[in-house]
Amino acid sequence: MTTALQTPQRRSRSRLQDASLVNGPMLLLRSIRGFSSNRSMLWLATVPLALFGLGIFNLSAHAADLPELNAAFLANNLWLLIATILVIFMNAGFAMVEAGMCRSKNAVNILAKNLFVFALAVTAYWVIGYKLMYGDSVAGGWLYFGGLFFDPTVTADMVTDGALVPTVDFLFQSAFAGTAATIVSGLVAERVKFGEFVVFAIVLTAFIYPIAGSWQWNGGWLSELGFIDFAGSSIVHSVGAWAGLVGAMLLGPRIGKYSDGKPQAMPGHNMAIATLGALVLWIGWYGFNPGSQLAMDEWVPYVAVTTTLAAAAGAIGATIVSTLTSGKPDLTMIINGILAGLVSITAGCGDMTLVGAWFAGLVGGIIVVFSVAALDAAEIDDPVGAFSVHGVCGVWGTVVIGLWGTSVQGDGAGIGLFNGGGIEPLLIQALGAAAYAIWTLVTCWIAWSVIGGLFGGIRVSEEEETQGLDIGEHGMEAYPDFASAK
Repeated sequence: MTTALQTPQRRSRSRLQDASLVNGPMLLLRSIRGFSSNRSMLWLATVPLALFGLGIFNLSAHAADLPELNAAFLANNLWLLIATILVIFMNAGFAMVEAGMCRSKNAVNILAKNLFVFALAVTAYWVIGYKLMYGDSVAGGWLYFGGLFFDPTVTADMVTDGALVPTVDFLFQSAFAGTAATIVSGLVAERVKFGEFVVFAIVLTAFIYPIAGSWQWNGGWLSELGFIDFAGSSIVHSVGAWAGLVGAMLLGPRIGKYSDGKPQAMPGHNMAIATLGALVLWIGWYGFNPGSQLAMDEWVPYVAVTTTLAAAAGAIGATIVSTLTSGKPDLTMIINGILAGLVSITAGCGDMTLVGAWFAGLVGGIIVVFSVAALDAAEIDDPVGAFSVHGVCGVWGTVVIGLWGTSVQGDGAGIGLFNGGGIEPLLIQALGAAAYAIWTLVTCWIAWSVIGGLFGGIRVSEEEETQGLDIGEHGMEAYPDFASAK
């Protein structure tokens, strides 16, 4: 008798690649060892429910500890969050100005530096910088420290008083730290090693900048003397500029920048992008200066107006002087004039009359043109004029308060020498500007030198510089469909 062999039926299997969006997640979980049984799936289903319950409990516990949120608390914190976003957006402006004013073969490198350095700055400032800047005094107004990280707890007193919550305050302050590091990028552009630059940025934002900032903004020794730097002409801008100047001097000028001691023009590859970057920075400054009021009050629009007038005057001053000296209006000087005016009012935007703010910006726009020429004559290669804008005008913006500053938000009394304030405020402002210069020059010289010694120098090779940092440092080009300008 012949027995017919019957093929046993196989259990049908669904393949993951053939599954629908509904069945796919279940198939994926069943393929993992330990999640194939229904009991395992049941336990897994309880996880999101447990997390949801824990979240509700945590929210309820915090809500029970806090009084009802009042208008002042909400307005102040919302305003500073908006201001923070504007300041962070300034990174796009810095990147576009720097990239546009430099050669196309280095555009990727410049953009990468500006993006990555902000990520590093926020992290370094979060780990230790913020608590060095706003911690407890450990050396009589010269050094502060409060441990690592910061406490994000919101207390009932913060709500009642309309105070800033720690998280939004940290965000705002970290954006300023990132700005200081970004300024350095412009001074060392087109010849610095990427890795060595970002290591320096970590040191700057974790230690050098926070310690200096604490002298004024955490009630340090400069604050006790009566020094005024409302939003950081010295603390942010000049610190970044002095740090970059040291790097530029150690690096030396770019290949071909000087011939027989005379500076040679190295035109930027995209002035449209540079111009857009300047406008982005101008807009971002409305977070930088008015945000430094640290509250949404009647003086926020006043600070915004002083900022606007100084920027406008800076553009006018730079345009007139560049036209008189070169015969035609120079777009790069118009851009730098706007930025010079903004830096010139940053320290005194809350302590200047509207007329005083305009004149401060006008002088800033004038001196930035002469400063660029002076650095070229000294054979210090500053590709985008960053030191002239942020360093020279940062010092000017600090000192001008001692000349014609006014206690606008106080009793209206004159602060500066020409407003009846005497010589003492001028000397204090000059002392503060000098202190930030000396501190930054010394510490950054040490930092750049140590980094260079550890990593075999901070400058790229001659071959890499000639070819362009985009290829040498990043292996890509910003404009691969076009021939790079060598």
